[in-house]
Amino acid sequence: MRYINEALIWETLEQAEKTTPAEIEKILQKSRKLQRLTLAETAALLTVDEPEILAHIFQAAAWVKNEIYGKRVVLFAPLYISNICQNTCRYCAFKADNKLIERKALTADEIQTQVEFMLQRGHKRILLVAGESQPRFADSLVDYYTSSIEAIYAAQTGAHKIKRVNINCAPLSVADFQKLKKAGIGTFQIFQETYHEETYKYVHVRGPKTDPDKRIAALDDAFAAGIDDVGMGVLYGLFDYRFDTLALLLHIEQLEKTWKVGPHTISVPRIEPAVGAEYSLNIPHKVSDLDFKKIVAVLRLSVPYTGMILSTRETARMRDELIDLGISQISAESSVAPGGYKEKADNPQFTVADHRSLDEIIASLVDKGYIPSFCAACYRMERTGEKFMCLAKPGTIKGKCSMNALITLREYLEDFAPENTKTAGYKFLEQLKAALPHQERQTYENFCLEIAGGARDKYV
Repeated sequence: MRYINEALIWETLEQAEKTTPAEIEKILQKSRKLQRLTLAETAALLTVDEPEILAHIFQAAAWVKNEIYGKRVVLFAPLYISNICQNTCRYCAFKADNKLIERKALTADEIQTQVEFMLQRGHKRILLVAGESQPRFADSLVDYYTSSIEAIYAAQTGAHKIKRVNINCAPLSVADFQKLKKAGIGTFQIFQETYHEETYKYVHVRGPKTDPDKRIAALDDAFAAGIDDVGMGVLYGLFDYRFDTLALLLHIEQLEKTWKVGPHTISVPRIEPAVGAEYSLNIPHKVSDLDFKKIVAVLRLSVPYTGMILSTRETARMRDELIDLGISQISAESSVAPGGYKEKADNPQFTVADHRSLDEIIASLVDKGYIPSFCAACYRMERTGEKFMCLAKPGTIKGKCSMNALITLREYLEDFAPENTKTAGYKFLEQLKAALPHQERQTYENFCLEIAGGARDKYV
């Protein structure tokens, strides 16, 4: 598989087994300087099983996450526009040969209706998700994507509109990626699923996705098209989590070498049961909760600058715990089937474990001292790609992230929150304001006056 040296990964893991506790502590000291870890250093952390040393890893990950991003947690919602797919992937309910689900592709009008409903709930950031097949009413796959993006941005309820659309979609040509960029996407996201070639070919039975090199090349093609914010990840449970984590890091190293930019986000999904996908019920390399926590913490330490995304595949309890260990973005109140927000949808891609409403998640974050954020300022201020990395790597992005999180939380409380959330939220904001330096406090207070006067969508 392109970029992936399997022999090197296995050799690195074998050597990592010999790492001493003193060497682990030295690696953690390096992490606390916000420095990228090497493949060998990351492998050493992944081999740790001793509870006391794991606790040190978890503490270091929490510290690094706070140094880079502060207490803000970005919220978004996936919008599935189609479950029509030409791939047969053993683990996915959308696989082409699954006769147990009804196929559906949303039209532009249906998408706009879904988004208007989401706006009424308080959502502001959307991840567009689609199967790898164009609907009959679309001229091409990329045209379906771009018309869907236009429909999302066109939706409006009162003063509220979607701030930014990110997209998780199939590999495209450079020319088609340029169309996505022109349509106004933020991040292009694609998962390799597994970097172990034999496993990849086994789980991807038919369709364009059977070619692992075409999929891995999609990020290069996106960069070549001028998209400088990308997201990546693997589907944990398909193969040995240590191998796939190190392979992901090899891929990241290649992106950094070629394009001078690493991933804007890394996602960490685990396989969940899916209707009609027997493979998903008998996970070959099931990842325990403790190992999953280790994965999140080690990725945070290895690639400290990146945003880390956790979906509603995980339970509320697990999501709350993983925010402490490095997660900086979470989906909220998710539907993983086309048309599933305004109406009930019976054909999800996988089983959702966290069914809390957006408001319940916001209330929970506030209760735990985290700042829910709907910010999309970096995209609007062209703080993307290398410019974002220059701010994220030393941790200076935190000041902007924290202020924008305060502003967007204030707007949510004003417009959408029930009384109990408002009361707790305003109290929390007053506590945070009191801790701000004088100039930042004045900036925040000025924004509060503008918001009280009806201004919306403010940011720095």
